[in-house]
Amino acid sequence: MQLLLNIIQIAEQAGAAILTVYQKDSSDFNITDKADTSPLTAADLAAHQLIVQALTALTPDIPILSEEAADISWEIRQQWQRYWLVDPLDGTKEFIKRNGEFTVNIALIEQGEPVLGVIHAPVLERTYAAAKGIGSFVKNASGSLPIQVSKPGEVIRVVGSRSHPSPDLAGYLAQFPQHEMVAVGSSLKFCLVAEGSADVYPRFGPTMQWDTGAGHIIALEAGAKVSFSGIDAQVYHRENLLNPHFMVSALND
Repeated sequence: MQLLLNIIQIAEQAGAAILTVYQKDSSDFNITDKADTSPLTAADLAAHQLIVQALTALTPDIPILSEEAADISWEIRQQWQRYWLVDPLDGTKEFIKRNGEFTVNIALIEQGEPVLGVIHAPVLERTYAAAKGIGSFVKNASGSLPIQVSKPGEVIRVVGSRSHPSPDLAGYLAQFPQHEMVAVGSSLKFCLVAEGSADVYPRFGPTMQWDTGAGHIIALEAGAKVSFSGIDAQVYHRENLLNPHFMVSALND
C-alpha cells in the first residue's frame, strides 16, 4: 500500500508540473510533432523528466518504459520481469484544446500484467488508483473513496474517445437498442467504467501500452472485465507496443 501512495504522490507532482505549462498562453506550449505525427508539448517532457527521476530514486532496480523514452529494444525489454509503464501526459490533444481531460498514467507491470496503477487528472483534481488485491479508489478534495462498477440499466452507457472516433463503433452500438454515448478524453474512459459512470468502453482505434496499463488494473480491481483481442495473458510483455482492439465492460456476458 505504501508503494501505491508513493506513486500517487509522484503522479500528482507530475500533474503540478503539467499545470505550470497549462496555465500559460497556448502559444507557449512549444508544440512539436513526433514521428507518428502525434503532438508533443513542453508539459509532456516536464512530466516525463519528473516521473523518471522520482521512480528511479524510489525503485532504482525497476526499469521504466515511458512514452517519451520508448526506444528500448525488445531484446532488452523481454528480459524485464517487472517494470514501470508510464504515459507522462495522456491526452495531449485534450491538453492543447484546454478541456481538462488529460491525465498522468503510471502502472507497475509484473510478468506482463498490471498490478498497480495510478491515473491523475490535474485539472479535475482527481486521482484514481488501484493495486492487485486491494481494490480501486478515487481521491479528490473530499478524501478517498472506494469505487466499483455499477449494474447496467436499460440504457447502456457507452464511453468513447473525444478525439479519436472510430467507424467500427457504430456497428458495435447496433446491438444496444437503447444506449447513450459519453465522450471523454484520455484514460479517463477506464475510470468512468470503474466508478460506475459508464457501462462499457469499446476501443477499436489505436492505443499504445502506456495508454492502458494504469486504467487496466483500475478497471479490473473495480470489477470490470478487460479483454484484448487475440491476447489472453501477458498483455504488456510483447515486442509490439501497439495494442489490439480491447473492451472494458461491466456488462454481463
